[in-house]
Amino acid sequence: MWYGVTCDPETGSVAEVTLRAISEEPIFEEATKPGYMRGIISPSVCQLKNLSSLIVTDWKGIEGEIPSCLTSLSSLRIINLAGNCLSGMIPKDIGKLSRLTVLDVADNKLTGCIPGSITRLSSLMHMDLRNNQLTGRLPRDFSQLKMLSRALLSGNKLTGTIPSSMSRIYRLADLDLSMNMISGRIPASLGKMPVLETLNLDSNRITGPIPASLIRSRMSNMNLSNNGIDGAIPDMFRSRSYFMLLDLSFNNLRGKVPKSLQKASFVGHLDLSHNHLCGRIPSGSPFDRLEASSFSFNDCLCGMPLEDCKENH
Repeated sequence: MWYGVTCDPETGSVAEVTLRAISEEPIFEEATKPGYMRGIISPSVCQLKNLSSLIVTDWKGIEGEIPSCLTSLSSLRIINLAGNCLSGMIPKDIGKLSRLTVLDVADNKLTGCIPGSITRLSSLMHMDLRNNQLTGRLPRDFSQLKMLSRALLSGNKLTGTIPSSMSRIYRLADLDLSMNMISGRIPASLGKMPVLETLNLDSNRITGPIPASLIRSRMSNMNLSNNGIDGAIPDMFRSRSYFMLLDLSFNNLRGKVPKSLQKASFVGHLDLSHNHLCGRIPSGSPFDRLEASSFSFNDCLCGMPLEDCKENH
């Protein structure tokens, strides 16, 4: 018996490999810092033909590339290699793993493009590619990932525009493309997605207006900060608007603060700072409990919680 290795009780073949650096197991008591286990992920793991789960996480001493032969393990359902120092590319034939539900390679040093075959992972529910050095454009046919609920791709060097096909992923609830170099406009169709709750597009090169559909959507967390978004904030909030977070700071927005925000059932954290907004800040909820920092560094906003307005406002 080996620690972290689980065998199928019927066939005796290895079914799961689970090696996490953050563990309370006695075998890791001497691991006083990350990196206790070192080396590479050996291609010999591909001899485990019935392997369904490969979890090797948070070992800063695990280096090298992801073995390309992993794509031959047709029973794989979970690949979690997050928090290591893996380099190289995501295997180009990753799309062969038709049963894969989780692909997590976050917090490594992976380079290259997101392989086009990734859109053939028809069972994929959770994709986490955050904090690597991935480049290139997002695959155009993202809509093929019908089961996907979380797409986390922040902290890379991705370019190009947001594919409108993403809006056809019916189950997508969490989309994070922040801290990349994505440009172009926000597809209005994103605001019509039935279960999308969190949209993070901050710290990109996005331009154009905020689609009214985003304001009228069912989203509860929207961060569009640190872009080049312009135009007015759509004055289309309504009673079912419920924003735990709405961050539109550090853009080129103009016009007034939407009065319809008063209709929203809840607005938690609101940040409209560092834009070109002007005019009187509406009174009443939620404005009466917001800090000045929510509205600071605009052209000529006035009224509580900022300075009083002059007569011409």
